[in-house]
Amino acid sequence: MKTQPYRKLTTAFLIASMVVLSPATQVFADDTRYQLGEDSLVNTGKDNGFSRTDAITKDDVHWGWQIGGFYVSDFTRVTEEDGNPVLLKNVGDEVALWFEQEQDIDRLNGDDSLSVAEDKNGWDQRLQVAQQNFGRGMLIVKHTDYKNDTKTTVYSDFLSAEATTTAATQVGLFEEGDYEVALDYELKKPRINLFGWKPAYEYTDYQITFEFSVRNGNSMVFPFDVKTGEELTNAAATPNGFRLDLARSRYLDIDIRREVLNESSSGLVEDTRFNKPAKDGSEYTDEGTYTITVHNRYTDQETEKTIYVGTDEVLKAHAATGRSISSINSMLADGATIAEDGSIKPVNGPTIGVESDNAAGTDSGDTGSNESDGQSGQALGDAPSDVPAPQLDTEAGRVITGLAAVIALVSVFAIFRRTRRASEPSQINTTEND
Repeated sequence: MKTQPYRKLTTAFLIASMVVLSPATQVFADDTRYQLGEDSLVNTGKDNGFSRTDAITKDDVHWGWQIGGFYVSDFTRVTEEDGNPVLLKNVGDEVALWFEQEQDIDRLNGDDSLSVAEDKNGWDQRLQVAQQNFGRGMLIVKHTDYKNDTKTTVYSDFLSAEATTTAATQVGLFEEGDYEVALDYELKKPRINLFGWKPAYEYTDYQITFEFSVRNGNSMVFPFDVKTGEELTNAAATPNGFRLDLARSRYLDIDIRREVLNESSSGLVEDTRFNKPAKDGSEYTDEGTYTITVHNRYTDQETEKTIYVGTDEVLKAHAATGRSISSINSMLADGATIAEDGSIKPVNGPTIGVESDNAAGTDSGDTGSNESDGQSGQALGDAPSDVPAPQLDTEAGRVITGLAAVIALVSVFAIFRRTRRASEPSQINTTEND
C-alpha cells in the first residue's frame, strides 16, 4: 500500500509525457489549398448572356451570402502573372479544382421563397457558350494551351446534379495551360405570395468568374540520342546527334549554342556557329559542342547541359570537362591523353573528370511532368478525406507544445502533493470523558 502514491506519480508522468508528445498539440497550416473566385460575384441582369457585371448592393437578394466557393489543391507553389494566380506543379502533383456548395438551392440563405431556377435559355457571351438549357447552374471551364488552342467544357445543371452541401466536389484535374472558369446561375423569387399562391416570379442572373494558370515548376530538358534513343546526361558525347525533349513542360525558355573548332594562327580555337532559341523535339546532328540553357520564368531557375556531337577528341574533352580548347591543346602538347568518356589524363597529376549533372545546375531530382496535355478527369466526384494534405506549422506547434508541457508539469505536481498527503497518518482530535 505504501507504494501506491509512487505508482500514481509514475502514471501521472506517463500521462504528462503523452500530452506533451501527442500530435493533438500540433498546429497544421492548410498550404495546399488556394481559394479562387472570392469577391467575384456579380449581378448580370436577366437573359443577356451573363454579360453585365453589376455589383451586389444591399437591396439585392444575393446580398451577404455566397452560393459556394472554389479552390485548387495539390500544387507546390503559387506565383502571379498579370494579376492572376499561377500554380506551379512538380512530379506527382495533380492540380485539382474543387467546389464547396454552401446553400440549399431550394431555400437560399434560409429563405423559403428564394431558390435557384432552371435557366432554360441561357448562354454565355464572354465565353461564347451557345444558347441552351443551363439547368440549375452552368459551370464553364475554358482551357487555352501553349499553342493558343482553346477547349471549352461545360457542366449543365451543376448546382443540382453535380454539387452537394455535404462534401466538396472535384471539377477536374488540370495540366499546363491557362484557365477561365465561370459559374452562371439564375435565382427566382415570387413577385406575389398570397398564402402560398405564387402566380409570378422575378428572375435575376448571377455569375462567379476567375482565371488561373498551371505550369510545371521544373527547368529541365532531356536530350536523347537520335539513333539509340538513350538519354544523354550532361557532358555526354554522341556521334549520332540528339533530340530535345521537354517532358511536356511547354512554357520554358530554351536557348542552344553550337561551337566548332577552327584553325587560327594560335592553333585550334572554338568558333560559335549559332546561338538561338530551341524548341521541344528539335534535332541536332552536325558536329560541334552544344550548350543547352533552360530557364523557367516562373521560378527563375536555370539549367545548363553540354552535349558533344561528333568524333573529335578535343571537342569531346571540352564538352566533358568544361576546360577551354586552348588549355586542352596545351595539356595534349605536354603529353596528356583523352579517354573514351572525354576525361583528360595528364602525364602528371590526377585525371580531369567528366562534369556531373549536378555540377551543371541540373534539377536532378525533378524530371518534370510526364502527364498528357489538356484537361483530364472530367468526371466530377467527392473530395477525398485527405485532400488537401495539411502541413505542420512548426512555430505554432512549438508554442502549444510548450504550453502543454507546463500544464502537464503543474498537473504532476498537484497529483504528487495529493498522493503525499494521502500517505501521511491522519490526526483526529478526540475528547476524552473523565
